Parts: sequence; C-alpha cells; structure tokens
Amino acid sequence: MNWQVMIESLPALAEGALLTLELVAVSGVLGLVLAVPMAMVRISPRGWVKALPMAHIYFFRGTPLLVQIYLVYYGSGQFEAIRSSFLWPYLSEAYWCAIIAFTLNTSAYTAEILRGALQSVPRGEVEAAEAVGMTPALIWRRIRLPRAFRIALPAYSNEVILMLKGSALASTITLMDLTGVARTIIARTYTPMELFLAAGLLYVLLTFMILGGFRLLEKRLNRHLQPR
Repeated sequence: MNWQVMIESLPALAEGALLTLELVAVSGVLGLVLAVPMAMVRISPRGWVKALPMAHIYFFRGTPLLVQIYLVYYGSGQFEAIRSSFLWPYLSEAYWCAIIAFTLNTSAYTAEILRGALQSVPRGEVEAAEAVGMTPALIWRRIRLPRAFRIALPAYSNEVILMLKGSALASTITLMDLTGVARTIIARTYTPMELFLAAGLLYVLLTFMILGGFRLLEKRLNRHLQPR
C-alpha cells in the first residue's frame, strides 16, 4: 500500500469532493422544486391531470441514471433546434448536462417520496383546518406541505445519499468530481487500490456530514415532539 500517493493526492481529491457536493446540492434543490408540484398533482383524483408527472416519474425511475446522463450530454446535440437555441451554451457543457440529468432523476424519486408523505398527512388535521375556516391554499401552506416534509425527511435523506453515490457517474462525461479526480490520478500513478480507497473514505465522510445535517434538521422540525 503506497500511503505516500494517498497523502499527496488528498488536496486534489478534496477539490473533486467540493464539485461532488456542488452537483448534489444544486441538483437536489432544483429537483425538490420540481418534485413539490409533481407530488401535489400526483394525489389528484383526476387521471388526466397526473398523466404528465406520472410519465416523468416512471421514465426517470425506470431507466438507469447513466443512460439519462448520456441522453442529455450526447443526445441533445443531435437536434438542430437545440443547437440553435439559447439552451445550447448550457447543454454543450458537461457540468450543466450533469446538473440537468441529476435534477430530473432526483425529482422523480423525490416526487414519489412526497406523494406518499402527503397521503400520510392525518385527515383529521386537514378537517380541523377546514373547520376553522382556512382556505385550500392556506391549508396546503400551513398544514399539508409542512406536515408532509416532516414525514418525508428520513426517506428524503436516503435519496440525497443515493444522489451522492450516483454523482460518481458525472466522471463519465469528463467532469472532475471526486471519482473523476481519482481516475485521473490512477492513470498517472497506477495505484488504483490507494486512490479508490481514499476516494471511498471521502465519500463516507461526505455521507456522514449529510446524514448529520439531516438529523439536526429533523430534530429542529420535530422539536415540538421532544419531551420537555
């Protein structure tokens, strides 16, 4: 085991880890923004209303993330309309292609997590809000969504961890994330065991940090349930 290579590679791996965190954070926020309205529509009793979000969810949950990345990165350039549009400066860059693919992928999983959480909101709480004269919009804002977010938080933390691990696929389209940096150094030093071990330890550290953040958030959101 060449410990010297591992130590010397840590600064470069740390830079790759920052890009990994950036990919996860940006796509996670954008995916959550897309997932909330999709989850709200998914619980609609009207089939035609939820047809489009259902198609989105089934496609992105039913196909591999790597295929989705390739479709965005390699497939978008096949259309003249896209190459001549304002989207091309973004779709021609690996960074934005990864963000788009990760966002669409996680939005599908997050929408299903939120759908289940919305359906788990006790009916009695909604009826109590209706009884005091709350409007439907106010009930969504004050009762349904906050309650659903608290219910969904443990499952959503697992989705973020899966996003973190899935972000390693960004290296397949030339992005120098944590895995991409490790592969580049391996090609130069021929030390795959050492570099992948170091990268794995950094992924474990990132996972620990994310889980710790979610535990603190869950504790804060549920502080009214804590014994005094």
